[in-house]
Amino acid sequence: MRLKTADFRRNFSNSHALKREVFLFTHLLMIQIAQTAACNRFHVVTQRMARWMLMTRDRVNSNEFRITQQFLALMLGVRRPGVTVAMGRLRESKLITYRRGTITILDQGGLLAAACGCYKTVKDAYTQAQTSKRIPRPASHK
Repeated sequence: MRLKTADFRRNFSNSHALKREVFLFTHLLMIQIAQTAACNRFHVVTQRMARWMLMTRDRVNSNEFRITQQFLALMLGVRRPGVTVAMGRLRESKLITYRRGTITILDQGGLLAAACGCYKTVKDAYTQAQTSKRIPRPASHK
């Protein structure tokens, strides 16, 4: 869907529901960005890769998706050989298969156990937002 900037601004000014959704989206995006930054700093590549695969699975609603090792390296902030090693560990544990750019999650629970807690932190924030649809309101400017 597309909306001209002027139309969006007008609708944003007049619609409490649109404001709520935009603020909710921004709030959740900031949680995800902050958590990912912390994750990239403190967790090992295998944990981060498991987290990333679970997040991708949630977004595409499928246990199978196409992705290259080069793209994963970019997303995880590591060199490609690090991705190969981490992917090998997940494959050896029979959590995933990887063939010609296609990843298949074989054991979602096992992959969840292999991931760091960052996946659950972000997922819980999204789940809470979906169930409550409440976010902190921005401070009013007087």
